[in-house]
Amino acid sequence: MNQQSFQKTKIAYHALEEKKAEDITVLDISAVTIVADYFIIASGNSDRQVKALVDGVEEALGREGYTPKQIEGYQTGNWVLCDYGDVIVHVFDKENRLFYDLERIWRDGKIVDMAEEE
Repeated sequence: MNQQSFQKTKIAYHALEEKKAEDITVLDISAVTIVADYFIIASGNSDRQVKALVDGVEEALGREGYTPKQIEGYQTGNWVLCDYGDVIVHVFDKENRLFYDLERIWRDGKIVDMAEEE
């Protein structure tokens, strides 16, 4: 496990928790792909909350010196992808999360219990 990747993941996870994200899932995909080490998937109840969740993650990681390579989908607020290289944060509204079902697509990744990792 890459310690810096996991540290980034913890920061983003706690930022999402703080902003009341729902159904936060962390997937360790490092053994499945070279795209990233971790996916964080979370839901918001509205486009405004999705944007607030993304803003919270960006602010928390920014304080630690991490800047996103790219942020996609912020304008619509129904699926925002924040690419931090080794950590990719996906924030969905509920409808799009059900539709895209990333947990099923990336089921070969390992679900990380963040409470256990603390």
